[in-house]
Amino acid sequence: MNNYSNNLIDKLPHHLKQYIVEQHYEHYTSVDHAVWRYVMRQNYRYLKDVAYYPYIPGLKKAGLTIEHIPDLQTMNDHLKQIGWGAVTVNGFIPSQAFMEFQAYRVLIVAADIRQIEHIEYTPAPDIIHESAGHAPIIGEPEYAAYLQFTGEVGTKAMLSKKDQELFEAIRKLAVLKELAGTSERAIKTAEEALRHIQQNMGAPSEMALLARLHWWTVEYGLIGTLEDHKIYGAGLLSSIGESVSCMQPEVKKILYTIDAVNYPYDITKPQPQLFVTPDFQNLVQVLGAFADTLSYRKGGSESIQKAIDCGLVCTAVYSSGLQVSGVFAATEIDELTYIQTTGPTALAFADKEVSGHSKQVHQKGFGSPVGKLKDYDLPLETFTIEALKNSGVEKEKNAVLRFQSGIEVSGRVVDLLIYDEKPVLISFIDCTVTDTISGRRLFEPEWGKYDMAVGEKIVSVFSGAADKDAYEQITIIPKEMPRSKYTKETLRLHALYQQVRAIREGREAESALAAIWQELQQKYEQDWLCPLELLEILKDRSINSEMQKEIEGHLQKMKADHEELSKLIEDGLHTLGHIELLPGR
Repeated sequence: MNNYSNNLIDKLPHHLKQYIVEQHYEHYTSVDHAVWRYVMRQNYRYLKDVAYYPYIPGLKKAGLTIEHIPDLQTMNDHLKQIGWGAVTVNGFIPSQAFMEFQAYRVLIVAADIRQIEHIEYTPAPDIIHESAGHAPIIGEPEYAAYLQFTGEVGTKAMLSKKDQELFEAIRKLAVLKELAGTSERAIKTAEEALRHIQQNMGAPSEMALLARLHWWTVEYGLIGTLEDHKIYGAGLLSSIGESVSCMQPEVKKILYTIDAVNYPYDITKPQPQLFVTPDFQNLVQVLGAFADTLSYRKGGSESIQKAIDCGLVCTAVYSSGLQVSGVFAATEIDELTYIQTTGPTALAFADKEVSGHSKQVHQKGFGSPVGKLKDYDLPLETFTIEALKNSGVEKEKNAVLRFQSGIEVSGRVVDLLIYDEKPVLISFIDCTVTDTISGRRLFEPEWGKYDMAVGEKIVSVFSGAADKDAYEQITIIPKEMPRSKYTKETLRLHALYQQVRAIREGREAESALAAIWQELQQKYEQDWLCPLELLEILKDRSINSEMQKEIEGHLQKMKADHEELSKLIEDGLHTLGHIELLPGR
């Protein structure tokens, strides 16, 4: 894996590295670079006045230029100077992985770029959105701190099975829409499947609520006052259409508070309202208040119930610090006096798996009491070795532990796991565990060794395993996205685009422009972007006024004949007289 000489990427855990793919810069076509250039020129024309940060300096700070798609090495050379990094992934990755990359101060950049047919906006992540939208503002320290904090919260927020289904449906639709040659029927089927899931999501999970805050800030945020504001959200900064329309009075502006969590969003449509924060510190304060409502900060029975409901791997943290990672199950006990997992379960402390307690050891699940011992004021996790002996807990001796809840553990102590001179796990053989109130047996001697977690309370519950690398939560994400297959005619068009670029950059004589224009007219009359780039050169160098008129006439006719191209062409023509040919050079 390429680490781009950036230590932040080297330090990423293995479960995140599985998503990283090579950028394969050589796969970008000359049309791809032209799409990047068109979008960036349009953004520069407009965003230099409405973006929160100076646009060209912001791009340079992140290792970006208007002229061509960025390469990840250059981006990392610049970003590591401000304590960040960047890696490429294949489109959508699971939301928690996305957030965790941010927590490690690494931006994920989709390796693909939108097709020219979706040049204004694409719901799929692409390199324009991720790099041109997110990267330039990372140089703002307060914003960078907020982005990292969002990642830290997102790493812990609870998911639901519906979230997983929604992710897969969105990813499938986005891939289909960007893959050349996809049938309308296939897209419609995927859209209907997505709509069905969206309409049957049930109550939003913690991650779904966090995603709303992320959307209204990181993606679609405005900063300033309700009357006078600038754009900082990456979704707006990378969308030609919405960066303009969002500033219109028809789009309602609302002061950003924690109430934004009550506003769902639709990634396929322009947003009916946007939120304005007075400063980036306000984002941190709102996120902190939201984080206080989440299971990883609250713990308790409500949080365990969320883990049970989600049916995915979660971690419960005892007040002793012991972490139990697995799929949690109901116990038929009303109060939080006993927790139970089903299937592979691992134990950890301080996010590191405890030796001898991997999911291979606890293949069929794990169960343990929660609470204080009967007749003792202090929690068991505060007992010293001497206090344990006095209570009858000593290696190679029989012990009976009676909990205030009515749970009783009886067996021969064979091991004590001690951290910081305090017990976190007591292991028994010939053990029975009984709920004395109901008479129900929770563990039988013939089941083998019984490992009892120590802790008065469950102080935190979060999504995923505590030691993700050891737990090996491998997500199957294709390492290679489907690549478009180009016809001979399309490859020739790519060659013409490349020739125009070479002329613009002074690497080829401008005398070839006439032949290029003639071939475009004869074979590629539906292409509008290459003629526009030709016209840019002619006007910039004040040459061949006759050809200028021909191209302008051709583009005006395309505007009239193709409504969907009208604004794109008009914006491109408008840019000719307002931005130099190679801005920022």
